[in-house]
Formats: sequence, structure tokens, C-alpha cells
Amino acid sequence: MSDAQRVTIMDQAAVDRALDRMAREIVERNGGTEGLALLGIQRRGKELAERIQAEIQEAEGASVPTGSLDITLYRDDLATVGPRPIVGESRLPLSGIDDHAVVIVDDVLYTGRTTRAAMDEILDWGRPSRIHLCVLVDRGGREVPIQPDVVGRKVEVLGNQRVDVLVPELDGRLAVELVTPAQEVS
Repeated sequence: MSDAQRVTIMDQAAVDRALDRMAREIVERNGGTEGLALLGIQRRGKELAERIQAEIQEAEGASVPTGSLDITLYRDDLATVGPRPIVGESRLPLSGIDDHAVVIVDDVLYTGRTTRAAMDEILDWGRPSRIHLCVLVDRGGREVPIQPDVVGRKVEVLGNQRVDVLVPELDGRLAVELVTPAQEVS
């Protein structure tokens, strides 16, 4: 059996350009930065939200509150995770999210189940005026009717392939890779 094939579909420069464009689109959709909050889904969505926040800060001169979501306890497949799931910290960037435009930031949108769980968690915290979904990569394959508002790149992916987003804080570099599993050799 050989290693999986990994093909870089976005290098650091491409990811940086996409994040810059996404930051501007978020501000435009909101009509500015007033009342805007970014919530990155743990793991890599949090790091991407922080990068988008930095882009908005640079372009608009405004600091947008940014936090993180750990959706572990909101998953619809929690029973399959095991008897002791590892739960991370969700961190609200404000004292409350009522009447704020909340942007959920995630790395890859696939089935939509992670986004559904994130919305459930957000609504347990309060009633935002609006929720936007911002993803670096939309790979298709939805199982629930959820569509992104802001997308870095759409990618055609076969059923056996996956998309990995790499961030320096966790992976040592910024990139997006298409991973094809190794074929078993008889």
C-alpha cells in the first residue's frame, strides 16, 4: 500500500488572496464593520477567522470581535465519537451576540452538518440579527440544505477524496491540498 496522493490546489499566496477577498466581501455584505462578529469553528476555522479579522483591520481600520466555536456537543453523530469526546472551548468575542451579524468561519464545507451544529450552538447563546457562512473551500456534497454566503474557492471532489486546509499554527504552512487515498495493491 502506498501513501495518499496530495496535490496542492491553493498555495499560500492563493489562500492569502482568497482571504483578502473574503474579508472585503464580509464587510460589504454587512454594510461596514458595525455590529459584526466572526466565530471560527475549531480547529482550522478559528485560525482562518483570525486571518480574516486581520485583513478587515488592515482594510477598514476597525477591529472586529472574533471568537471560536467547539461544536463537539452539538454534533448529530456524537454517539459515534465515543464515550468521552474531547470538548474544546467555545469563546464568544462579546458579552452577547444578540442583534449582531455573526459570521461563521470554517475551512471546508462538505455535508453541512458541522455548520448546522455551529448554528445550534450560536442560537443557544442568543439571537443574532443575521448569520452568514464563510468557508475557504466549498467541496459540494451537501446532506442538509446549507449554502455558504462567502466562498474562497469551489472545488470538484470525487467521493473518495478529501480537502485538507493547512494553517501555520497547526500544520506549519498555509495551503489547501486535495488528498486522494492510496489504492490497495493486490
